[in-house]
Order: sequence, then structure tokens, then C-alpha cells
Amino acid sequence: MKLYGNPMSTCTRKVLTVLAEKGREVEFINIDLQKGEQKSPAHLARQPFGVVPALELDDGFMMYESRAIARFLDRTLPGTSLTPADPKGYALMEQFIGVEQSYFSGPAMKVVMERFRGTNNEENIAKGREGVKHPLEVIDAVLAKQPFLAGKDFTLAEVSWAPYVEYLFVVGEKDLVTPHKHVVAWWERVSNRPSVKKAFGK
Repeated sequence: MKLYGNPMSTCTRKVLTVLAEKGREVEFINIDLQKGEQKSPAHLARQPFGVVPALELDDGFMMYESRAIARFLDRTLPGTSLTPADPKGYALMEQFIGVEQSYFSGPAMKVVMERFRGTNNEENIAKGREGVKHPLEVIDAVLAKQPFLAGKDFTLAEVSWAPYVEYLFVVGEKDLVTPHKHVVAWWERVSNRPSVKKAFGK
């Protein structure tokens, strides 16, 4: 199994977290984003949208999109399932993956990319900051009642949220998260998990 990705990529980190949860090592092929290797003809043949990651199985099966890869690996690799068996737990997991994708990661990455690039466009940063507030309020209320987004267990919902929350801290925007005490407690549980530490290079 080969994973074409970049260790700094949020989406690559989701897949690496699942692999670490399953105790599975893969052949990691680094795609240098700074050099634009994600736009090379070879990579576009794997991922037609020119981003990372992409997964290649030993039988030649190829797929892309991190959330799809995470679901596939959780379903096919041995080990503890990251998908609740209970239909309501499953529904909550999918709900909060959807919340991350639709409402949280976009605004969060507005802030993160401005800080990483050093462009510091304050208008973009302000929009991003404003955009993450409501999703964090929503999950804070949920996490007041249960330890993880879908219930009592770490699931693919945590896998989806973790890279974006991590980068808010990395770029000095922890004040967006810290007012939400239940999110902070949840983040302590998630960020100290061995799989997350491994995936995030810690």
C-alpha cells in the first residue's frame, strides 16, 4: 500500500491518523507541495484535482479524497473500528464530519494559510475567525455531554477535526478555541492520543 501525501497536509494527516490507529505502516511517498509536485502529470493521474493525498493499494486500486480514504481504511483494515456500530452513533459521526467539512475547516484554513504564508491579510483572518466561532460553539455544547463528538468513543469525526484544530494552535490562534472549555478538554483527549501524535509528527 502506498500513500502519496505531504506530512504537513491536513488531509494527509487524517489518513495517517487512521493508519496509526490501525497499527498499519504504508509506503509513504512525499509530494513536495512547495515545488508544486501535486500539479505534476504523474500526480494528476492519481489525483485529478492536484492535491494530496492519494492512496494506491497493492493490486493497483487507486483512490483519493481524505475522508473517503479514512472510511475505506477503517472498513478494510483490522483493528478497533473508528465507526460506531450503533446507528445513532454512526449518524452523529457523519453529522460532525459534515459540520467540519461544510462549516469549520474552510474558515479555519483562511486563518491558517494567511499565517503560514506570512501574508496576514487581516480581512481574510477576520472572516476566518468569525467563521469558526459558531461551529466551535455547536460542538462545545455537544462535548459538554459526552467525551467525543459521536459519543463515548474516538471516531472518524475526531480524525476529521483534529488537523484543523491543531493548526489553529500552531499559528497562534489558540484564543479561538480556549473560550470553549469542553472543546479544550476534548482537544486534550484527542491531541494526546498516540495515533494523533504520530500522524502530526510529535
